[in-house]
Amino acid sequence: MPGAVLEVSGLGHAFPAEDGAGAVEALREVSFEVRAGEFVAVVGPSGCGKSTLCEIVAGLLRPTRGALRLKGEPIQGPQPAVGIVFQEESTLPWFTVLENVGFGLRMRGMPRAAWEERAARMVELVGLAGFERHYPRQLSGGMRQRVAIARTLVLEPELILMDEPFGALDAQTRILLGEELVRIWQRVQASILFITHDIAEAVRLADRVIVMSARPGRIVRVAAVPLRRPRDFDDPATLAQADTLTGTIWRDLRAEVLPR
Repeated sequence: MPGAVLEVSGLGHAFPAEDGAGAVEALREVSFEVRAGEFVAVVGPSGCGKSTLCEIVAGLLRPTRGALRLKGEPIQGPQPAVGIVFQEESTLPWFTVLENVGFGLRMRGMPRAAWEERAARMVELVGLAGFERHYPRQLSGGMRQRVAIARTLVLEPELILMDEPFGALDAQTRILLGEELVRIWQRVQASILFITHDIAEAVRLADRVIVMSARPGRIVRVAAVPLRRPRDFDDPATLAQADTLTGTIWRDLRAEVLPR
């Protein structure tokens, strides 16, 4: 598809059952695309396969069926053009902020002066200037997640996968960090596939929201977010539009999780 960074077609995945009999189907017939420079969020009930989808797109897990393409080429393993930010604590405690951010560049063999300079620019971009020599233990949870985001962005991926990246943060911090993520995303012009259980967060951040069913995960709706950027949620009209879409998606999800 022209302009698509990521194409997912007829994706399905099943895990072997714990008792060795049969299989547990996690995903079924999932098809969507992420266009260049687009921010796409994925929401769905707990256990619907959102994280499995993220692992498959990252090339960390081979799907049972279906096809994935990154800029037209099949995804058959981890790709340098795909960066990942997980929910779990991922900073390296024995490295400073600057060393954490520059770690991937060092692993690629970049000379010290070059990676330090590039990492310092990224540290500034995520709002951590002045903390370059601090260690993770000296930072708040939100600041450590900024480090994780910077460590991914500094490698200049074309597609960024984010699996519940703010899930461990308090409500206020995740809203503020979400706003910062949008600012950074608009600067770096990458595409983002953002996994979250928070419907309001998905609507606030994304261009489109993919709504998944209960397991096995299928796509039940792809909702365009009709909010212009920059988004002013102090504006009653913007807030009303966001609330309307949030309510629509919530009704989809409620229908999936309540007994029929």
